[in-house]
Amino acid sequence: MATLSDGFNSIRRCNCSYCRMRGAVIVAAETGGIEFLQGEEMLTDYRFNTGAARHFFCSRCGIATHLQRRSNPNLYGVNVACLDGVSPFDFAEVPVMDGVNHPNDTGGQARLAGMLRFIAAS
Repeated sequence: MATLSDGFNSIRRCNCSYCRMRGAVIVAAETGGIEFLQGEEMLTDYRFNTGAARHFFCSRCGIATHLQRRSNPNLYGVNVACLDGVSPFDFAEVPVMDGVNHPNDTGGQARLAGMLRFIAAS
């Protein structure tokens, strides 16, 4: 269960090397805003590059559940596919943030890299 910081208004993806391959659509939840109903003991994390971001996943099935953000460690990014009744395909457009040129590396502002669009077959 997750208490989302701004509902689904914070939905996004990232184009950094890790997130690009993982492919999760995430929404923001503040620290303490995630409650695990089961399986928390199976979670493990992965860190890369600067080691600041923590990417959590299930050590049994490998599903990426959430991450602790590098840009703001007080926020988690929760994989929407791990929320009951929510699918990444529920969103017609998902902003893709420019993680390749991360603000912590460039000293600049967070930038939009593009939009991911889902168009259902008719």
